[in-house]
Amino acid sequence: MDNLEPEKQELHEGHDEDFDEDDEGAMDENHPMWRSERITLNSVGIDIGSSTSHLIFSRLTLRRQGVALSSRFVVVNREIIHESPILLTPYIDKTTIDTNKLGDFIHEAYRNAALTPEDIDTGAIIVTGEAVKKKNAEAIAALFSAEGGKFICATAGHNLESMLAAYGSGAVHMTYHEGGDFTVMNVDVGGGTSKVAIVQGGKVIDTCAVEVGARLIAMDENGVINRLEDTALKIAKMAGIDGLKLGATMTDDHKEKFSQTLCDSLFQVLERGKLSPDVENLLLTPNLDFTEPIHAVMFSGGVSEFIYGYEKRHLGDLGVQLGKKIRARANQLGGGKIALRPAEVRIRATVIGASQYTVQVSGNTIYLSHPELLPLRNQLVVTPHFDQKESISAAEIKESVERALQRFDAQDVERSVALAISWELGPSYPLIRILAEGLVGAMKGHIDNGQPLVLVFDADIAKLMGNIIERELIPGAGIISIDGIDLKDFDFIDIGQELPDAKAVPVVIKSLIFRSTEHGRGHHAQH
Repeated sequence: MDNLEPEKQELHEGHDEDFDEDDEGAMDENHPMWRSERITLNSVGIDIGSSTSHLIFSRLTLRRQGVALSSRFVVVNREIIHESPILLTPYIDKTTIDTNKLGDFIHEAYRNAALTPEDIDTGAIIVTGEAVKKKNAEAIAALFSAEGGKFICATAGHNLESMLAAYGSGAVHMTYHEGGDFTVMNVDVGGGTSKVAIVQGGKVIDTCAVEVGARLIAMDENGVINRLEDTALKIAKMAGIDGLKLGATMTDDHKEKFSQTLCDSLFQVLERGKLSPDVENLLLTPNLDFTEPIHAVMFSGGVSEFIYGYEKRHLGDLGVQLGKKIRARANQLGGGKIALRPAEVRIRATVIGASQYTVQVSGNTIYLSHPELLPLRNQLVVTPHFDQKESISAAEIKESVERALQRFDAQDVERSVALAISWELGPSYPLIRILAEGLVGAMKGHIDNGQPLVLVFDADIAKLMGNIIERELIPGAGIISIDGIDLKDFDFIDIGQELPDAKAVPVVIKSLIFRSTEHGRGHHAQH
Protein backbone atom coordinates (compact mmCIF):
# COMPACT_ATOMS: atom_id res chain seq x y z
CA MET A 1 0.00 0.00 0.00
CA ASP A 2 3.05 2.30 -0.13
CA ASN A 3 1.81 3.94 -3.31
CA LEU A 4 -1.20 5.26 -1.38
CA GLU A 5 0.77 7.26 1.14
CA PRO A 6 0.41 11.00 0.58
CA GLU A 7 3.36 13.32 0.44
CA LYS A 8 4.15 15.24 3.60
CA GLN A 9 1.64 18.05 3.93
CA GLU A 10 1.90 21.38 5.72
CA LEU A 11 -1.34 21.59 7.68
CA HIS A 12 -2.43 24.78 9.38
CA GLU A 13 -5.89 24.53 10.89
CA GLY A 14 -7.76 27.84 11.14
CA HIS A 15 -9.16 29.28 14.34
CA ASP A 16 -12.80 29.88 15.09
CA GLU A 17 -13.84 33.51 14.94
CA ASP A 18 -14.37 33.90 18.67
CA PHE A 19 -10.98 32.50 19.60
CA ASP A 20 -8.56 35.10 20.97
CA GLU A 21 -5.11 33.63 20.47
CA ASP A 22 -3.36 36.35 22.47
CA ASP A 23 -5.74 35.89 25.35
CA GLU A 24 -5.20 32.13 25.22
CA GLY A 25 -1.43 32.40 25.35
CA ALA A 26 -1.42 34.95 28.16
CA MET A 27 -2.59 32.55 30.84
CA ASP A 28 -0.69 29.54 32.16
CA GLU A 29 -2.61 26.35 31.37
CA ASN A 30 -2.02 25.18 34.97
CA HIS A 31 -3.69 28.27 36.39
CA PRO A 32 -6.93 27.26 38.21
CA MET A 33 -8.95 29.88 36.31
CA TRP A 34 -7.72 28.50 32.96
CA ARG A 35 -8.63 24.95 34.00
CA SER A 36 -12.11 25.99 35.08
CA GLU A 37 -12.80 27.96 31.90
CA ARG A 38 -11.04 25.86 29.25
CA ILE A 39 -10.72 22.17 28.43
CA THR A 40 -8.21 20.56 26.09
CA LEU A 41 -9.12 17.18 24.58
CA ASN A 42 -7.42 14.73 22.25
CA SER A 43 -9.74 13.31 19.62
CA VAL A 44 -9.59 10.70 16.88
CA GLY A 45 -11.89 10.12 13.91
CA ILE A 46 -11.81 6.73 12.18
CA ASP A 47 -13.57 6.21 8.85
CA ILE A 48 -13.87 2.66 7.52
CA GLY A 49 -15.32 2.72 4.01
CA SER A 50 -15.88 0.08 1.39
CA SER A 51 -12.98 1.48 -0.61
CA THR A 52 -10.69 3.35 1.77
CA SER A 53 -10.04 3.78 5.49
CA HIS A 54 -8.21 6.54 7.35
CA LEU A 55 -7.81 8.38 10.67
CA ILE A 56 -7.48 11.98 11.83
CA PHE A 57 -6.11 12.93 15.26
CA SER A 58 -7.03 16.37 16.58
CA ARG A 59 -6.47 18.46 19.69
CA LEU A 60 -9.51 20.50 20.68
CA THR A 61 -9.61 23.52 22.94
CA LEU A 62 -13.03 24.22 24.47
CA ARG A 63 -13.98 27.37 26.36
CA ARG A 64 -16.89 27.99 28.67
CA GLN A 65 -19.47 30.07 26.83
CA GLY A 66 -20.86 31.83 29.88
CA VAL A 67 -20.11 32.38 33.55
CA ALA A 68 -22.61 29.97 35.11
CA LEU A 69 -21.38 26.50 36.01
CA SER A 70 -24.00 24.95 33.74
CA SER A 71 -22.83 26.95 30.71
CA ARG A 72 -21.99 25.13 27.53
CA PHE A 73 -18.38 24.61 26.50
CA VAL A 74 -17.73 25.38 22.85
CA VAL A 75 -14.81 24.48 20.62
CA VAL A 76 -12.62 27.55 20.05
CA ASN A 77 -9.64 25.90 18.39
CA ARG A 78 -8.93 22.69 16.44
CA GLU A 79 -5.39 21.56 15.77
CA ILE A 80 -4.74 18.58 13.51
CA ILE A 81 -2.10 16.46 15.23
CA HIS A 82 -1.78 13.71 12.64
CA GLU A 83 -3.48 12.39 9.51
CA SER A 84 -2.97 8.76 8.58
CA PRO A 85 -2.29 7.69 4.99
CA ILE A 86 -5.32 6.59 2.97
CA LEU A 87 -5.55 2.78 3.14
CA LEU A 88 -7.41 0.66 0.63
CA THR A 89 -9.79 -1.19 2.95
CA PRO A 90 -8.43 -4.77 3.18
CA TYR A 91 -10.65 -7.79 2.57
CA ILE A 92 -10.13 -11.49 3.29
CA ASP A 93 -12.83 -12.35 0.78
CA LYS A 94 -15.70 -10.61 -0.96
CA THR A 95 -17.77 -10.13 2.21
CA THR A 96 -15.21 -10.09 5.02
CA ILE A 97 -13.08 -7.11 5.96
CA ASP A 98 -9.62 -8.15 7.19
CA THR A 99 -9.74 -7.00 10.82
CA ASN A 100 -6.12 -7.98 11.46
CA LYS A 101 -4.74 -5.75 8.70
CA LEU A 102 -7.15 -2.96 9.62
CA GLY A 103 -6.12 -3.24 13.26
CA ASP A 104 -2.43 -3.10 12.33
CA PHE A 105 -3.08 0.03 10.24
CA ILE A 106 -4.92 1.76 13.08
CA HIS A 107 -2.27 0.83 15.65
CA GLU A 108 0.44 2.13 13.32
CA ALA A 109 -1.47 5.40 12.98
CA TYR A 110 -1.55 5.74 16.77
CA ARG A 111 2.22 5.11 16.89
CA ASN A 112 2.91 7.70 14.19
CA ALA A 113 0.76 10.20 16.07
CA ALA A 114 2.74 9.40 19.27
CA LEU A 115 -0.55 8.63 21.04
CA THR A 116 -2.11 5.61 22.74
CA PRO A 117 -5.84 4.88 23.11
CA GLU A 118 -5.53 5.99 26.73
CA ASP A 119 -4.44 9.46 25.51
CA ILE A 120 -7.69 9.87 23.54
CA ASP A 121 -10.50 11.68 25.32
CA THR A 122 -13.13 11.38 22.63
CA GLY A 123 -13.67 10.48 19.01
CA ALA A 124 -15.82 8.73 16.50
CA ILE A 125 -15.79 5.70 14.29
CA ILE A 126 -18.06 5.47 11.28
CA VAL A 127 -18.45 2.52 8.94
CA THR A 128 -19.80 3.73 5.59
CA GLY A 129 -20.83 2.77 2.08
CA GLU A 130 -20.67 -0.83 0.96
CA ALA A 131 -18.63 -1.66 4.08
CA VAL A 132 -21.87 -1.40 6.06
CA LYS A 133 -23.08 -4.52 4.24
CA LYS A 134 -20.03 -6.59 5.11
CA LYS A 135 -20.82 -9.24 7.69
CA ASN A 136 -18.34 -8.00 10.26
CA ALA A 137 -18.69 -4.22 9.81
CA GLU A 138 -20.55 -3.67 13.08
CA ALA A 139 -18.11 -5.94 14.91
CA ILE A 140 -15.28 -3.73 13.63
CA ALA A 141 -17.04 -0.60 14.83
CA ALA A 142 -17.68 -2.13 18.25
CA LEU A 143 -14.07 -3.35 18.52
CA PHE A 144 -12.46 0.03 17.95
CA SER A 145 -15.04 2.05 19.85
CA ALA A 146 -14.48 -0.18 22.89
CA GLU A 147 -10.73 0.29 22.55
CA GLY A 148 -11.04 4.05 22.61
CA GLY A 149 -13.55 3.97 25.45
CA LYS A 150 -15.27 7.28 24.73
CA PHE A 151 -16.22 7.07 21.07
CA ILE A 152 -19.35 7.84 19.21
CA CYS A 153 -19.91 4.61 17.30
CA ALA A 154 -22.15 4.72 14.26
CA THR A 155 -22.69 2.44 11.31
CA ALA A 156 -23.85 5.12 8.91
CA GLY A 157 -26.87 4.46 6.72
CA HIS A 158 -27.03 6.02 3.28
CA ASN A 159 -29.10 9.04 4.35
CA LEU A 160 -26.88 9.80 7.33
CA GLU A 161 -23.73 9.40 5.24
CA SER A 162 -25.11 11.82 2.64
CA MET A 163 -25.65 14.37 5.41
CA LEU A 164 -22.22 13.80 6.97
CA ALA A 165 -20.54 14.35 3.60
CA ALA A 166 -22.46 17.60 3.02
CA TYR A 167 -21.39 18.96 6.39
CA GLY A 168 -17.81 17.76 5.98
CA SER A 169 -17.33 19.06 2.43
CA GLY A 170 -18.33 22.60 3.35
CA ALA A 171 -21.60 22.57 1.39
CA VAL A 172 -23.68 23.38 4.48
CA HIS A 173 -21.34 26.23 5.46
CA MET A 174 -21.50 27.60 1.91
CA THR A 175 -25.29 27.98 2.11
CA TYR A 176 -24.90 29.83 5.42
CA HIS A 177 -22.37 32.14 3.79
CA GLU A 178 -24.39 32.75 0.61
CA GLY A 179 -27.70 33.16 2.47
CA GLY A 180 -31.19 33.36 1.00
CA ASP A 181 -32.40 30.39 -1.00
CA PHE A 182 -28.91 29.58 -2.32
CA THR A 183 -28.96 25.81 -2.83
CA VAL A 184 -25.99 23.44 -3.12
CA MET A 185 -26.00 19.85 -4.34
CA ASN A 186 -23.19 17.90 -2.66
CA VAL A 187 -22.23 14.66 -4.42
CA ASP A 188 -20.01 12.28 -2.44
CA VAL A 189 -18.58 9.73 -4.91
CA GLY A 190 -16.86 6.80 -3.23
CA GLY A 191 -15.74 3.32 -4.02
CA GLY A 192 -19.09 1.57 -3.91
CA THR A 193 -21.76 4.27 -3.68
CA SER A 194 -22.50 7.90 -4.44
CA LYS A 195 -24.45 9.97 -1.95
CA VAL A 196 -26.32 13.13 -2.92
CA ALA A 197 -27.42 15.86 -0.50
CA ILE A 198 -29.42 19.01 -1.30
CA VAL A 199 -28.48 21.82 1.09
CA GLN A 200 -30.27 25.13 1.64
CA GLY A 201 -30.14 27.65 4.47
CA GLY A 202 -27.58 25.69 6.44
CA LYS A 203 -29.65 22.49 6.44
CA VAL A 204 -29.69 19.27 4.46
CA ILE A 205 -33.20 19.14 3.02
CA ASP A 206 -33.04 16.09 0.72
CA THR A 207 -30.77 13.08 0.28
CA CYS A 208 -30.34 10.16 -2.07
CA ALA A 209 -27.86 7.32 -2.63
CA VAL A 210 -27.08 5.31 -5.75
CA GLU A 211 -24.82 2.34 -6.48
CA VAL A 212 -22.20 4.24 -8.45
CA GLY A 213 -18.56 4.01 -7.37
CA ALA A 214 -15.05 3.71 -8.75
CA ARG A 215 -14.14 0.53 -6.91
CA LEU A 216 -16.98 -1.78 -7.82
CA ILE A 217 -14.18 -3.48 -9.75
CA ALA A 218 -10.61 -3.69 -8.40
CA MET A 219 -7.66 -4.76 -10.55
CA ASP A 220 -3.96 -5.46 -10.19
CA GLU A 221 -1.28 -3.55 -12.11
CA ASN A 222 -1.92 -5.72 -15.21
CA GLY A 223 -5.67 -5.05 -15.23
CA VAL A 224 -6.55 -8.51 -13.87
CA ILE A 225 -9.78 -8.30 -11.84
CA ASN A 226 -9.21 -9.32 -8.20
CA ARG A 227 -12.42 -7.96 -6.65
CA LEU A 228 -15.87 -7.75 -8.23
CA GLU A 229 -18.94 -6.39 -6.45
CA ASP A 230 -22.38 -7.69 -7.40
CA THR A 231 -23.34 -4.21 -8.61
CA ALA A 232 -20.48 -4.34 -11.12
CA LEU A 233 -22.30 -7.10 -12.98
CA LYS A 234 -25.40 -4.87 -13.25
CA ILE A 235 -23.27 -2.00 -14.62
CA ALA A 236 -21.48 -4.33 -17.06
CA LYS A 237 -24.82 -5.53 -18.44
CA MET A 238 -25.96 -1.91 -18.88
CA ALA A 239 -22.66 -1.12 -20.64
CA GLY A 240 -22.87 -4.15 -22.94
CA ILE A 241 -19.72 -5.72 -21.49
CA ASP A 242 -19.52 -9.52 -21.40
CA GLY A 243 -17.16 -11.83 -19.57
CA LEU A 244 -16.41 -9.80 -16.42
CA LYS A 245 -15.24 -12.22 -13.74
CA LEU A 246 -12.48 -12.65 -11.20
CA GLY A 247 -9.19 -13.38 -12.94
CA ALA A 248 -10.32 -11.84 -16.24
CA THR A 249 -8.52 -8.85 -17.69
CA MET A 250 -10.35 -5.56 -18.08
CA THR A 251 -9.39 -3.87 -21.35
CA ASP A 252 -9.06 -0.10 -21.74
CA ASP A 253 -12.19 -0.14 -23.89
CA HIS A 254 -14.11 -1.92 -21.14
CA LYS A 255 -12.87 0.58 -18.56
CA GLU A 256 -14.10 3.47 -20.70
CA LYS A 257 -17.51 1.90 -21.35
CA PHE A 258 -17.94 0.89 -17.70
CA SER A 259 -17.00 4.32 -16.31
CA GLN A 260 -19.18 6.07 -18.91
CA THR A 261 -22.17 4.00 -17.77
CA LEU A 262 -21.39 4.86 -14.15
CA CYS A 263 -21.20 8.57 -15.05
CA ASP A 264 -24.41 8.50 -17.10
CA SER A 265 -26.27 6.71 -14.30
CA LEU A 266 -25.10 9.21 -11.68
CA PHE A 267 -26.09 12.20 -13.79
CA GLN A 268 -29.55 10.80 -14.47
CA VAL A 269 -30.04 11.18 -10.71
CA LEU A 270 -28.31 14.59 -10.48
CA GLU A 271 -30.33 16.02 -13.40
CA ARG A 272 -33.53 15.05 -11.53
CA GLY A 273 -35.44 13.93 -14.58
CA LYS A 274 -37.18 10.63 -15.23
CA LEU A 275 -34.93 7.67 -14.45
CA SER A 276 -34.50 4.65 -16.68
CA PRO A 277 -35.50 1.30 -15.14
CA ASP A 278 -31.81 0.32 -14.97
CA VAL A 279 -30.87 3.43 -12.98
CA GLU A 280 -33.92 3.04 -10.74
CA ASN A 281 -32.55 -0.41 -9.97
CA LEU A 282 -29.31 1.22 -8.76
CA LEU A 283 -31.05 3.51 -6.23
CA LEU A 284 -30.35 2.61 -2.59
CA THR A 285 -32.85 5.13 -1.19
CA PRO A 286 -35.91 6.94 -2.54
CA ASN A 287 -35.01 9.34 -5.33
CA LEU A 288 -34.58 13.08 -4.75
CA ASP A 289 -37.84 14.99 -4.23
CA PHE A 290 -36.41 18.51 -4.45
CA THR A 291 -37.43 20.18 -7.74
CA GLU A 292 -36.40 23.82 -7.17
CA PRO A 293 -33.29 25.35 -8.81
CA ILE A 294 -29.79 24.26 -7.76
CA HIS A 295 -27.19 27.07 -7.72
CA ALA A 296 -23.97 25.12 -7.18
CA VAL A 297 -22.68 21.56 -7.22
CA MET A 298 -19.81 20.28 -5.09
CA PHE A 299 -18.07 16.90 -5.02
CA SER A 300 -16.54 15.02 -2.10
CA GLY A 301 -15.43 11.43 -1.48
CA GLY A 302 -12.45 9.57 -2.90
CA VAL A 303 -13.36 10.13 -6.56
CA SER A 304 -13.55 13.90 -5.97
CA GLU A 305 -9.74 13.93 -5.78
CA PHE A 306 -9.77 12.91 -9.46
CA ILE A 307 -12.69 15.21 -10.34
CA TYR A 308 -10.83 18.27 -9.05
CA GLY A 309 -7.48 17.08 -10.43
CA TYR A 310 -5.59 16.62 -7.16
CA GLU A 311 -5.04 12.90 -7.79
CA LYS A 312 -3.87 11.44 -11.11
CA ARG A 313 -2.46 8.04 -10.15
CA HIS A 314 -4.05 4.74 -11.18
CA LEU A 315 -4.94 3.00 -7.92
CA GLY A 316 -6.28 -0.29 -9.22
CA ASP A 317 -9.82 0.92 -9.87
CA LEU A 318 -11.72 3.27 -12.19
CA GLY A 319 -11.05 6.49 -10.28
CA VAL A 320 -9.08 8.15 -13.10
CA GLN A 321 -11.64 7.35 -15.81
CA LEU A 322 -14.73 8.11 -13.71
CA GLY A 323 -13.28 11.33 -12.31
CA LYS A 324 -12.53 12.73 -15.79
CA LYS A 325 -16.00 11.89 -17.08
CA ILE A 326 -17.77 13.39 -14.08
CA ARG A 327 -15.71 16.59 -14.32
CA ALA A 328 -16.60 17.06 -17.99
CA ARG A 329 -20.27 16.36 -17.34
CA ALA A 330 -20.44 18.55 -14.21
CA ASN A 331 -19.61 21.62 -16.27
CA GLN A 332 -22.76 20.97 -18.34
CA LEU A 333 -25.11 20.37 -15.39
CA GLY A 334 -28.23 22.49 -15.60
CA GLY A 335 -27.29 23.63 -19.09
CA GLY A 336 -24.05 25.03 -17.71
CA LYS A 337 -25.91 27.32 -15.29
CA ILE A 338 -25.00 25.37 -12.13
CA ALA A 339 -21.58 26.45 -10.86
CA LEU A 340 -19.02 23.78 -9.99
CA ARG A 341 -17.60 24.85 -6.62
CA PRO A 342 -14.49 23.47 -4.91
CA ALA A 343 -15.05 21.41 -1.78
CA GLU A 344 -13.28 22.44 1.43
CA VAL A 345 -12.80 18.76 2.27
CA ARG A 346 -12.80 15.98 -0.30
CA ILE A 347 -11.77 12.39 0.40
CA ARG A 348 -11.99 12.88 4.16
CA ALA A 349 -15.40 14.61 4.13
CA THR A 350 -17.15 11.93 6.20
CA VAL A 351 -14.32 11.57 8.67
CA ILE A 352 -15.26 13.15 11.92
CA GLY A 353 -12.48 15.34 13.23
CA ALA A 354 -13.59 14.82 16.80
CA SER A 355 -16.51 14.52 19.16
CA GLN A 356 -16.98 17.68 21.11
CA TYR A 357 -17.53 17.09 24.78
CA THR A 358 -20.02 19.65 25.95
CA VAL A 359 -21.46 19.61 29.43
CA GLN A 360 -24.85 21.06 30.22
CA VAL A 361 -27.10 20.56 33.23
CA SER A 362 -30.84 19.99 33.12
CA GLY A 363 -32.64 20.60 36.40
CA ASN A 364 -35.77 21.79 38.21
CA THR A 365 -38.27 20.55 35.64
CA ILE A 366 -36.88 17.12 34.69
CA TYR A 367 -38.96 13.93 34.83
CA LEU A 368 -37.59 10.44 35.44
CA SER A 369 -40.08 7.58 35.69
CA HIS A 370 -37.37 5.24 36.98
CA PRO A 371 -34.05 6.66 38.27
CA GLU A 372 -32.28 3.39 37.40
CA LEU A 373 -32.73 4.21 33.68
CA LEU A 374 -29.70 6.47 34.05
CA PRO A 375 -26.93 6.78 33.06
CA LEU A 376 -27.51 6.53 29.28
CA ARG A 377 -24.57 6.57 26.86
CA ASN A 378 -24.25 7.61 23.22
CA GLN A 379 -27.88 8.42 22.47
CA LEU A 380 -28.33 9.55 18.88
CA VAL A 381 -30.22 12.85 18.82
CA VAL A 382 -33.09 12.96 16.33
CA THR A 383 -34.57 16.39 15.61
CA PRO A 384 -38.13 16.34 14.21
CA HIS A 385 -39.44 19.59 12.72
CA PHE A 386 -43.11 20.60 12.54
CA ASP A 387 -45.10 23.81 12.21
CA GLN A 388 -45.40 25.61 15.55
CA LYS A 389 -49.12 26.41 15.36
CA GLU A 390 -51.92 26.10 17.86
CA SER A 391 -53.94 24.00 15.41
CA ILE A 392 -51.21 21.32 15.36
CA SER A 393 -52.50 17.74 15.48
CA ALA A 394 -51.04 14.62 17.07
CA ALA A 395 -50.98 13.01 13.61
CA GLU A 396 -48.79 15.83 12.22
CA ILE A 397 -46.35 15.48 15.12
CA LYS A 398 -46.28 11.69 14.74
CA GLU A 399 -45.55 12.03 11.02
CA SER A 400 -42.75 14.56 11.62
CA VAL A 401 -41.04 12.24 14.13
CA GLU A 402 -41.33 9.27 11.75
CA ARG A 403 -39.77 11.36 8.96
CA ALA A 404 -36.91 12.36 11.26
CA LEU A 405 -36.29 8.73 12.29
CA GLN A 406 -36.08 7.80 8.61
CA ARG A 407 -33.79 10.74 7.85
CA PHE A 408 -31.32 9.60 10.51
CA ASP A 409 -31.68 5.87 9.66
CA ALA A 410 -32.95 5.38 13.22
CA GLN A 411 -36.08 3.27 12.66
CA ASP A 412 -34.43 0.24 14.33
CA VAL A 413 -36.53 -0.36 17.46
CA GLU A 414 -33.64 -2.26 19.07
CA ARG A 415 -31.82 1.05 19.58
CA SER A 416 -33.06 3.93 21.73
CA VAL A 417 -32.77 7.50 20.47
CA ALA A 418 -33.25 10.92 22.06
CA LEU A 419 -35.91 13.13 20.48
CA ALA A 420 -34.86 16.79 20.63
CA ILE A 421 -38.00 18.92 20.42
CA SER A 422 -38.12 22.65 19.83
CA TRP A 423 -41.33 24.01 21.39
CA GLU A 424 -42.55 27.60 21.02
CA LEU A 425 -46.18 27.21 22.07
CA GLY A 426 -45.79 27.49 25.85
CA PRO A 427 -46.97 25.24 28.71
CA SER A 428 -50.64 24.99 27.64
CA TYR A 429 -51.98 21.61 28.84
CA PRO A 430 -54.12 20.88 25.72
CA LEU A 431 -51.18 21.54 23.40
CA ILE A 432 -48.70 19.60 25.55
CA ARG A 433 -51.18 16.70 25.58
CA ILE A 434 -51.36 16.75 21.74
CA LEU A 435 -47.56 16.83 21.57
CA ALA A 436 -47.37 13.88 23.98
CA GLU A 437 -49.82 11.82 21.93
CA GLY A 438 -47.85 12.46 18.73
CA LEU A 439 -44.49 11.58 20.29
CA VAL A 440 -45.77 8.40 21.95
CA GLY A 441 -47.53 7.34 18.72
CA ALA A 442 -44.37 7.72 16.66
CA MET A 443 -42.18 5.90 19.20
CA LYS A 444 -44.62 3.04 19.90
CA GLY A 445 -42.37 0.43 18.28
CA HIS A 446 -39.40 1.49 20.41
CA ILE A 447 -41.51 1.64 23.59
CA ASP A 448 -43.12 -1.77 22.94
CA ASN A 449 -39.63 -3.18 22.47
CA GLY A 450 -38.64 -2.00 25.96
CA GLN A 451 -36.66 1.08 24.94
CA PRO A 452 -36.98 4.16 27.17
CA LEU A 453 -38.70 7.22 25.75
CA VAL A 454 -35.98 9.87 25.86
CA LEU A 455 -37.20 13.45 25.31
CA VAL A 456 -35.10 16.61 25.36
CA PHE A 457 -36.82 20.02 25.14
CA ASP A 458 -35.49 23.53 24.71
CA ALA A 459 -38.48 24.90 26.66
CA ASP A 460 -39.29 24.26 30.35
CA ILE A 461 -41.97 21.64 29.78
CA ALA A 462 -40.16 18.38 30.58
CA LYS A 463 -41.82 17.68 33.94
CA LEU A 464 -45.33 18.46 32.67
CA MET A 465 -44.70 16.30 29.61
CA GLY A 466 -43.39 13.39 31.68
CA ASN A 467 -46.40 13.50 34.01
CA ILE A 468 -48.88 13.50 31.13
CA ILE A 469 -47.20 10.56 29.38
CA GLU A 470 -46.76 8.51 32.57
CA ARG A 471 -50.20 9.10 34.05
CA GLU A 472 -52.41 9.35 30.98
CA LEU A 473 -50.79 7.54 28.04
CA ILE A 474 -48.27 4.79 28.88
CA PRO A 475 -48.19 4.08 32.64
CA GLY A 476 -45.19 2.03 33.73
CA ALA A 477 -43.04 2.80 30.68
CA GLY A 478 -39.52 4.13 30.98
CA ILE A 479 -39.57 7.92 30.50
CA ILE A 480 -36.65 10.34 30.63
CA SER A 481 -37.81 13.90 29.98
CA ILE A 482 -35.33 16.77 30.37
CA ASP A 483 -35.22 20.38 29.22
CA GLY A 484 -33.08 23.48 28.94
CA ILE A 485 -30.62 21.65 26.69
CA ASP A 486 -29.39 23.03 23.37
CA LEU A 487 -29.12 20.24 20.78
CA LYS A 488 -28.78 20.06 17.00
CA ASP A 489 -28.45 17.58 14.16
CA PHE A 490 -25.65 15.03 14.58
CA ASP A 491 -25.36 15.43 18.35
CA PHE A 492 -24.98 12.37 20.54
CA ILE A 493 -25.63 12.71 24.27
CA ASP A 494 -24.77 10.97 27.52
CA ILE A 495 -27.24 11.58 30.36
CA GLY A 496 -25.74 11.07 33.80
CA GLN A 497 -27.41 9.92 36.99
CA GLU A 498 -29.56 12.41 38.86
CA LEU A 499 -27.69 14.63 41.29
CA PRO A 500 -29.81 14.11 44.45
CA ASP A 501 -29.25 17.49 46.08
CA ALA A 502 -29.72 19.55 42.94
CA LYS A 503 -32.46 17.38 41.42
CA ALA A 504 -30.67 17.77 38.11
CA VAL A 505 -28.89 15.59 35.58
CA PRO A 506 -25.59 16.33 33.85
CA VAL A 507 -25.75 16.01 30.07
CA VAL A 508 -22.65 15.49 27.95
CA ILE A 509 -23.22 16.59 24.36
CA LYS A 510 -20.88 15.12 21.76
CA SER A 511 -21.28 17.10 18.57
CA LEU A 512 -19.76 16.08 15.29
CA ILE A 513 -16.93 18.42 14.33
CA PHE A 514 -15.86 18.70 10.71
CA ARG A 515 -12.59 20.03 9.37
CA SER A 516 -12.91 23.41 7.75
CA THR A 517 -10.01 22.87 5.33
CA GLU A 518 -8.21 19.96 3.75
CA HIS A 519 -5.46 19.43 1.23
CA GLY A 520 -5.68 16.84 -1.52
CA ARG A 521 -3.62 13.67 -1.30
CA GLY A 522 -0.13 14.30 -2.60
CA HIS A 523 -0.94 17.98 -3.04
CA HIS A 524 0.73 20.93 -1.28
CA ALA A 525 -1.41 23.94 -0.51
CA GLN A 526 -0.68 27.18 1.26
CA HIS A 527 -3.07 29.04 3.56
